[in-house]
Amino acid sequence: MKKLLLSATLGTATLLTTLTAQAAEWGYHGDHSPEHWGEQFEACNGAKQSPVNLADFVDGNLPAIQFDYQVAGEQVINNGHTVQVNFAPGNAIEVAGTTFELKQFHFHSPSENTLAGRLFPMEAHLVHASAEGELAVIGVFFDFGDANPAIAKAWAQMPEEDGKATLVIGAMADALLPESRDYYAFDGSLTTPPCSEGVNWMVMKDTLTVSEAQVKQLLAAMGGHNNRPVQPLNGRVVSQ
Repeated sequence: MKKLLLSATLGTATLLTTLTAQAAEWGYHGDHSPEHWGEQFEACNGAKQSPVNLADFVDGNLPAIQFDYQVAGEQVINNGHTVQVNFAPGNAIEVAGTTFELKQFHFHSPSENTLAGRLFPMEAHLVHASAEGELAVIGVFFDFGDANPAIAKAWAQMPEEDGKATLVIGAMADALLPESRDYYAFDGSLTTPPCSEGVNWMVMKDTLTVSEAQVKQLLAAMGGHNNRPVQPLNGRVVSQ
């Protein structure tokens, strides 16, 4: 498990700032698209970048993720790059003896990680941080099907433009988890600038459903897709 739990250099306070990277212009289209991120953010040129293509798995004898999600989301944000639901303290996961507190979840369409080369209509990222500043992101793929209730609650209060709105009926993070908690694991980075590395990635094997209308609503709010292309593994392995 030591290979999975990498030491991160970002503290929790820094995490909340860097995930939106407000200090510089970046995006998913034109002159600010992912191929230009490395011009402003050196870490985006690193050797352990995310997302990745999940394939060629090795047996990593991965520890179970213990979920303890108790508190509903308190705020939904459209930051121009994604729709994000922020959480007060009260939700956590434990992996191999390390506790990570849930800070927020957000969405990308289409998915950022791929499975054997396949893109999914949408992917959720549940972002956690330990007291020591280690970062852990749980990824969940969505296929087209029934509408997702957690997404419906967030979307109902989604600002159409950059801004914030307090959740009246908070979305629960456990509604974004499949029944099976089996997962793939790899060492990676934040998928948005500043692309900081040392992030523990755990992508659920099973998928959830999202309606076509829900995906269209996200794309409309973002002005198009908001996914970074997959990055080279550069010798990393994907464990299962």
